[in-house]
Amino acid sequence: MKTEKTERLITGRSPMPLTLGKRPLIMGVLNVTPDSFSDGGKFQQVDKAVEHAFAMAEQGADIIDIGGESTRPGARTLEVSEEIDRVMPVIEGLGRLRTPISIDTRKSTVARLACRAGASIINDVSGLSNDELIAEVANEFGAYLILMHMRGTPETMQVNVHYDNLVGEISDFLYQAAEKAKAHGVAGDKIVIDPGIGFGKTVEQNFALLKRIPAFKRLGYPVMIGASRKSFIGKTLDLAVEDRLEGSLAAAIYAAISGADIVRVHDVLPTVKALRILEKINEAG
Repeated sequence: MKTEKTERLITGRSPMPLTLGKRPLIMGVLNVTPDSFSDGGKFQQVDKAVEHAFAMAEQGADIIDIGGESTRPGARTLEVSEEIDRVMPVIEGLGRLRTPISIDTRKSTVARLACRAGASIINDVSGLSNDELIAEVANEFGAYLILMHMRGTPETMQVNVHYDNLVGEISDFLYQAAEKAKAHGVAGDKIVIDPGIGFGKTVEQNFALLKRIPAFKRLGYPVMIGASRKSFIGKTLDLAVEDRLEGSLAAAIYAAISGADIVRVHDVLPTVKALRILEKINEAG
């Protein structure tokens, strides 16, 4: 786990600086979709979504990640207007929330509206391969930009999962995405990378990516890991989505030990508790 870095990672809504330090930042997932793989349909109503965001913040989430388009395998691309209609009422309803808001989108139009409404992080699962103008939005608003690896689109990403060099090819993609972002004016210290666990990878490849987190750290950017409730856990343990907590916690703890700077999770409170124990172990003499 990182112990030497104390620079600010997120600014904006947070009443105090958030830092990279003794444990990863915890990003709480808020899907305002009818068809997300884990919690689709649970938070479609604005009041329920807003309530859940405040609950995750109270439980210890450092970031709330709001997404209006499902990116589960096979999911269709959503029209921009429909995505806006899903996410904007929720973001606007979180005016009193002091926890930083991330907008999970592949579309610059959605990102721009979200940033105008107070989002300070853009989480692009396409790594700028869908809409490069997202980088211009991040530069315009001084937002942090999370660049994730995904081959193709959610609809096609599981069609071709062959890699000659898994870590090398993903590292190259993330390096090029970061360079593209910087060419659009995004500062290097505003960029976060994510190897994209569950996005165009097999079960074995997902485990390999978790094991190789230090390789991605060598690219020089903070690393986010999103393994929560993913199918590689379910397939390994033969568990339904709602029963994958223990596997998700194991992945989050391993990611933390391996140097991940952010873990993106559905179960905020259990993750906070687990990482607190890990933190105490690291502090012990």
